[in-house]
Amino acid sequence: MRVLILSDANSIHTVRWVRGLNSLGVTIGLWSINKPDEGLYDDCKGIKIYHSSIKQERFGLISKLKYLSLLNLVKKCILDFKPDLLHAHYASSFGLLGALSGFKPFVLSIWGSDVYDFPNQNILFARILRYNLKKADFLLSTSKAMAKEASKYTNKDFYITPFGIDLRLFKPVPKSEDTIFTVGTIKTLEEKYGIDQLIDAFAIFKNRYPNETLKLVIVGDGSLKIQLQKQANELGLSQACEFVGNVKYDKVPFFHQQLDICICLSNSESFGVSAIEASASMRPVIVSNVGGLPEVVKDNITGIVVPQKDPKRAAEAIEKLFLDHSLRKKMGEEGRKRVEKLYDWDKNLLDMLKIYEKILEDKAV
Repeated sequence: MRVLILSDANSIHTVRWVRGLNSLGVTIGLWSINKPDEGLYDDCKGIKIYHSSIKQERFGLISKLKYLSLLNLVKKCILDFKPDLLHAHYASSFGLLGALSGFKPFVLSIWGSDVYDFPNQNILFARILRYNLKKADFLLSTSKAMAKEASKYTNKDFYITPFGIDLRLFKPVPKSEDTIFTVGTIKTLEEKYGIDQLIDAFAIFKNRYPNETLKLVIVGDGSLKIQLQKQANELGLSQACEFVGNVKYDKVPFFHQQLDICICLSNSESFGVSAIEASASMRPVIVSNVGGLPEVVKDNITGIVVPQKDPKRAAEAIEKLFLDHSLRKKMGEEGRKRVEKLYDWDKNLLDMLKIYEKILEDKAV
């Protein structure tokens, strides 16, 4: 089976899909606007990588002339690689290239901002999204919530293909026996992830227990870092709040294991990989009731779902778990079971392979 994937070569999601499918014997062609970073695919056999010489920019900023040149490159890539099917990841940019290529069968995966943000910018972008979804023969989404959002632009059905995790990498490790109760998040420091709400919630919680040693750990980087650090300092959290910065993906499990509770108070979230990673690490998770988060965290079973932009309710959830060690333990155990059942990456890869096989079987009929 030969599959040509159109996607950002440097996205961790792309890397995992490409490497994972390749490990199952799929011959992969990867076309990316940008050149992949050194070492991402060097040890993989059966992967052919194509890329343009154009620096990737936000969709809409690439000139029409540049974009037409990209389409020609994609068509040349298709002629060279001779795929059995074409799979574009991200419904706006790569999805448009796939749609305009005219290749069949064409599979399109929606990722998040391409559905939640892109079509809301203007009428043209909404029409582009509708066009891309119409041209696709098969539509994939990582969550039911995101598929529901996309249904505003198409009446087609979606296959749900969860973006699971490696259960060998994210595994239960008992937290070190110290006196520091630690909560935290592993997110990009941007407005959509509600890190400011987390800081406010932690400040409320900490003020209720001034004699306890409590810690907030924020892993990730982004444009709001300085602003968030200032917020933490103004709330008197300079000693209790640690900004770790970016870490490599293989170091993420370590930080989950240092937490007593993982907290994701996003304003927008298509799926919730970080919440799943925490559950796999047997940690309870507090999430906001947006997007795919309530889908991956079962309220009062694997964690607690709180209203969006409500730091007081989030603080109450932190306090509830802080006071009940047995509840934290039980939620962590239930979270691990749920991830093993629904979000095991090995199973998710096999599900994707079955979808590919079904598509090609239908094509042959």
